[in-house]
Amino acid sequence: MSIREATAADWPAIWPFFHTIVAAGDTFTYPLDLGEEEGRGWWLLPAPNRTVVAVDDETGTVLGTAKMTNNQGGNGAHIASASYMTDPAHGGRGVGRALVEYTLEWAREAGFRGMQFNAVVETNVHAVRLYERLGFRVVGTVPEAFQHPEKGYVGLHVMHRHL
Repeated sequence: MSIREATAADWPAIWPFFHTIVAAGDTFTYPLDLGEEEGRGWWLLPAPNRTVVAVDDETGTVLGTAKMTNNQGGNGAHIASASYMTDPAHGGRGVGRALVEYTLEWAREAGFRGMQFNAVVETNVHAVRLYERLGFRVVGTVPEAFQHPEKGYVGLHVMHRHL
């Protein structure tokens, strides 16, 4: 597996799993009915932000994707943020971990002082566990800030890691 810059030509491979994940409504705060063109604008970020894809080196199949940006502007621009999606068909193969590690290295090299995730659904235990294993900690939870389709109102974690 390798990670490279995403291009517009990758979007047809990203969209099916992006749409499936967003429409499930259990991990992202995106509108459940987010359309393809709007989704492309939300995910394929222009420079200086970045979007990358993890691809299978043998087949070229897109396994997952990440987008990276500063968390805030102005006096808060020294903290990075990132979001991740792994194609469920390729879960459990280390794609998510590789993408998180890649974004942490990008943030370090770009001079960010930390990385913050603003809205990690507390019931997304696999993501929370992965982030904690990679040095993030929950710095706060907004109670009932996310309406989970099966579990009702659940908290959104704010997670942070120094770089």
